Amino acid sequence: MRAFSTLALVVMLLSVVPNAGHAQAPAPAAAPAVPTPNFWDQGQRFTQPDLAGRARIRFLTSVDFAPFNFLDQRGRLAGFHVDLARTICEELDVAARCQIEARPFAELGAALAAGDAEAVIAGLAINADNRSRFAFTHPFFRYPARFVTLAAQPMDSELQTGLAGIKVAVVSGSAHEAMLRAFFPRAEAVGLPTREAALDALRAERVRAVFGDGVGLSFWLSSEAAADCCAFAGGPYLSDHFLGEGLAIAVKPEDEDLRDAFEYAIGRIVASGRLSELLLRYFPVSAF
Repeated sequence: MRAFSTLALVVMLLSVVPNAGHAQAPAPAAAPAVPTPNFWDQGQRFTQPDLAGRARIRFLTSVDFAPFNFLDQRGRLAGFHVDLARTICEELDVAARCQIEARPFAELGAALAAGDAEAVIAGLAINADNRSRFAFTHPFFRYPARFVTLAAQPMDSELQTGLAGIKVAVVSGSAHEAMLRAFFPRAEAVGLPTREAALDALRAERVRAVFGDGVGLSFWLSSEAAADCCAFAGGPYLSDHFLGEGLAIAVKPEDEDLRDAFEYAIGRIVASGRLSELLLRYFPVSAF
């Protein structure tokens, strides 16, 4: 997993409201709400930008980090980042002037610095080095850590007592191992070489839970490999220190007006519910 780095922002968990039934008929049973995250501080206010003087706005992304950015079955650029960039351009009324291009991830920072684009939307790390080279929007997504347990063996009561003596599998040497030891010092961390080994240990009941990346685990839970064996427990758990500050758009440091325009657009996208729609499109099993 790439190293990501977010500001301490207001976290509000939203949910999708099922459609109501017809007035003349009894309403159908409500589908389970799907929680989607919103890390955008709704108290922030940004001035509507004037981008009339910009001939084009070029976004760079990569193709190796599904579901955020990838090539679909037809070889077309797709993913959460790609659709978010398009939605931002629509919100700013500059869709006809927006371009989205893919390059290898390792080349994105240098390409932006060289003026080959106006923005990078691909999870460029928000660290001290990059902050000295680029300006970032506020993060619009943060990675949660989650516990996974066997569905038939939830551990709500154990979580309430700090997982004292509970065996929890983690990937050895990972940020999640360090986070587990810091957040749950009374748990018995069982270090294993891979996530797959940790999940095998869970299904064999050698451990009570697995602690790891909530996004990756959410996709595993919906996979054939999981076979409905397991479920999330507790959480989500967020930490700038262990998991980084999240996902944001990077621009050149002298282009703060464009960064502010992106923040204006993202704020409106969040307020309208469109960010939640994008998240549900690409993350049908919520990591939150």
